Amino acid sequence: MPTNLILTGGHTHRFDIAAPALAALLNEQGINSEVTNDIEAGLATLGKTAPDLLTVYALRWSMAIGDKYAPHRARWAFTLSADGRASIESHLARGGGLLALHTAVICFDDWPAWKDILGGVWRWGRSRHPPYGEVQVRLDDTDHPVVRGLNAFDLRDEAYGDLDLHADVRPLMHARAATGDWQPALWTREMGRGRVAVDTLGHDAGAFDHPVHRRIVTRAALWALDRGDPEIGRA
Repeated sequence: MPTNLILTGGHTHRFDIAAPALAALLNEQGINSEVTNDIEAGLATLGKTAPDLLTVYALRWSMAIGDKYAPHRARWAFTLSADGRASIESHLARGGGLLALHTAVICFDDWPAWKDILGGVWRWGRSRHPPYGEVQVRLDDTDHPVVRGLNAFDLRDEAYGDLDLHADVRPLMHARAATGDWQPALWTREMGRGRVAVDTLGHDAGAFDHPVHRRIVTRAALWALDRGDPEIGRA
C-alpha cells in the first residue's frame, strides 16, 4: 500500500476538516495517509519513513509583504528551513511523488525553487481569486490519464488566477468563477525521478465531495505515484 504524508494547516482555511477529508478520499484508493500540521517535523521524517507521496495542502508563507497580514504573522508566518527544502528535493530525487493542492501554490513564497518544482506559484501583487462561490471547470487535455473520460463540471470553490507559471506548463483543466475568466487549474510535470501534480482547487472539504473532482484528485495522486494508467483509469 503506498504511503502519503500530508502537510497541512494555515491561515483562514478549515484544514482541520478538509485535510482529514482528503486523507479519507486517498485512503479509499489504497493510499495510506498521515496528516500533520507541523511542516518542519513532517519533512524531517521524510528521509526516515520515505513515504511514496508527499502532499502539500497548507497555507504557510512568509507574510512579509504589506500590512494586511500583520496581525496574523505571529501565528502563521512561515519560512521553510534549508533542511525542509532539502527534504523535498531529496524526496523527488529518489522518485517520490508530490501532490500540491489549492493553497500549496502560495506556500514557501521566499523559496524560488518552489516555482521550479510546482511549475507555477502565487505572485503577490498579481495573482488573485474572486470570492468563494460557484466555479466552472473545463477539461483540456482529455488524452491525459488524470482527466481522460471525464466531463466539465461546476462546484463551489476558489478559482485562482494570474499565477506565475513556467512556460512549459500545459494545463489539463481550466476554472473560472462567475466574475472571472478561464485560468489554468491543473497540470502535471516530472522533476528528475519524481512526479508532481498540481490542482489549484480544494478550498474546503466540499471540493473533495464533488464526484468529478474527487476522481481528479485521486487520479492526480496515482499519477504522481507513477502507478500506471490501469489504476488511474479505475479511479
